[in-house]
Amino acid sequence: MKRVSIILGLILITASALAQNDPVTALRDDGHVLMLRHAIAPGFGDPAEFDINDCTTQRNLSEEGRAQAKSIGERLRGAGLSDVAVYTSAWCRCRETAAEMDLTEAEPHPGLNSFFQDRERRDEIVAELRDLLAELADGPPAVLVTHQVNIRAITGQGVRSGEGLIVKPDDEGSVRVIASIDGG
Repeated sequence: MKRVSIILGLILITASALAQNDPVTALRDDGHVLMLRHAIAPGFGDPAEFDINDCTTQRNLSEEGRAQAKSIGERLRGAGLSDVAVYTSAWCRCRETAAEMDLTEAEPHPGLNSFFQDRERRDEIVAELRDLLAELADGPPAVLVTHQVNIRAITGQGVRSGEGLIVKPDDEGSVRVIASIDGG
């Protein structure tokens, strides 16, 4: 019986240590933001008939993408981050990722919208995103569900679907990358 207690104790200690080493725990600190690329939505870019107000004209999450988003939400809740502020792009794949994560209700923000196929809007969108990051610099943790081009424009780093970077923004909207997270 003593041996079982020791083994159970070691398992709990190991599980606790693994949880503490999860980079997501860095989000617990005020002023930290997870810039998350939407979950898996097969394809590349948006179809020619793309309409921001009609999800049937857009790339959308696959079953795997929905499962990935749910897993990310579980991971965040497991780290005690169920009540973080969530902001999202207007694209359906970002809104669905935020919804499937099942945290707080996501608020759309124009700085998170893609400029992949609308490069002339890049500077305007990136400026909006920097403004949002500056607002979040000293606030509680937040999750921004966006696109690869937005994350790269701010951090210089690319991420795959469902992956993200935990950043610490300053009051100018520039960021320091703290950690990366995988796509669950």
